[in-house]
Amino acid sequence: MPRRFIRKDNWEFGGTPPTSEETGEPKSRKRRLATTLAFTTLFFAGASLAAVAGDQLSPYVASDQSAEEATTDTTTIEADAAPAPDAAAEAAAPAADATAEAAAPDAAAAPAADAAAAPADATSDAAGTDSAVTDDAVSIKPSDGTAADSQAATPKANTPLTSRGKQARQARQRRAKLEWMLLPKVKKAPAPEIEGPANAATIWLNSPLPDPTPPALRLSAKFAANLEAAARGAGINWAVMLGVLRARGASGHSPADRVTLQKLAARLGSHGPTKGDWATIVAYAGDNHFADRAAALARYDRAVGLDALVNGLESAKKNIAARLLSDRMVSIYAGGQSDIVANKVDVRVLAMIAYLRESFGSVTVSSLISGHRLYARPGVVSAHIPGHAVDIAALGGTPIMGHQEPGGITERAVREILFAPAEIMPRQVISLLGLGGPSFPMGDHYNHIHIGY
Repeated sequence: MPRRFIRKDNWEFGGTPPTSEETGEPKSRKRRLATTLAFTTLFFAGASLAAVAGDQLSPYVASDQSAEEATTDTTTIEADAAPAPDAAAEAAAPAADATAEAAAPDAAAAPAADAAAAPADATSDAAGTDSAVTDDAVSIKPSDGTAADSQAATPKANTPLTSRGKQARQARQRRAKLEWMLLPKVKKAPAPEIEGPANAATIWLNSPLPDPTPPALRLSAKFAANLEAAARGAGINWAVMLGVLRARGASGHSPADRVTLQKLAARLGSHGPTKGDWATIVAYAGDNHFADRAAALARYDRAVGLDALVNGLESAKKNIAARLLSDRMVSIYAGGQSDIVANKVDVRVLAMIAYLRESFGSVTVSSLISGHRLYARPGVVSAHIPGHAVDIAALGGTPIMGHQEPGGITERAVREILFAPAEIMPRQVISLLGLGGPSFPMGDHYNHIHIGY
């Protein structure tokens, strides 16, 4: 070491310059110059990429000035960082030749990564608020486990803005579908009604009731299509086939598959033409009690319609009401008609009237809401007032009054009501007869059948 300093002093005063072996410096300055040139080229290439990215994204920026500022900031940062390779090269100069050669690729890779990151940052800045909103919208897109959903949830940095906008629209549509399925709209309740004097008024809180056929009890659209196709091919009414399936205990969205429906239709149609649903089912099953139950379910299904069984009774309420009001075989007093038009009558009441019309051919309604007294008995408000009850005065042209003997029209009507499906099964079936379940007798119901929910 002292010798080196001495020779360096002599060199400064005109002596012989030291060799590279004596000074420990690299063999040639050309290598250091080439490394510096490579680093400089990489950084200028990164700056060029940032400038090109800024020019391409300028139409999507709110203003040209903000895009120019983002590009200028990125270029300034790169220019400030440019001298770093020279300092690194100077620090690595005293090292051995082998070490310098092994470290050169790593040193070149680091600035390259920085230069590649700079255009990405400039791209993000130039994208602005719109791209940020789009990313948020995509990130909350619900996934069904497919690869396409995972890619849409995490878009790449180079995804075009138009593609991200399309993904955002798809996310909104999927979110709306989920909200429609999981959070169905609830019918807005009418405003409270005040009845009576101010010092002793009765306030009616018109709270809406849920659909008696929730999604779990509805048929699938695919099953409904297969049911209609199988029935039409065998010349059988679809309601009869569905009544047989439900009487056998088949339930759910798809009570039977397509093959089973075709076999059932063939069995029901193999006995030739029969007189009515009941005779068709008896010829198929050979059991009168089973036929009573299956035929009653078939009449209910036909009364409300296949669309109501697929989409729910509430969705078909307007159609059922319009059909009852326009049917000449359904007699409803003027006040009751006004109650139906004003949408005050529960859909289960309307479905029950339509079911009785299908079962007996004609029906006469004597009371709904209008004209009925407030209390059924002291302290108990009648089920008629909120629209949850109906009084039937005649069926099939035969009045209830005077025909409540065993085996008469009243007993037949009560039995038919008790055969109705669970979704419209009433809590009160009052006449002069008691057949069990929700049916019981009361002496003041000699001229009508009360059906209440």
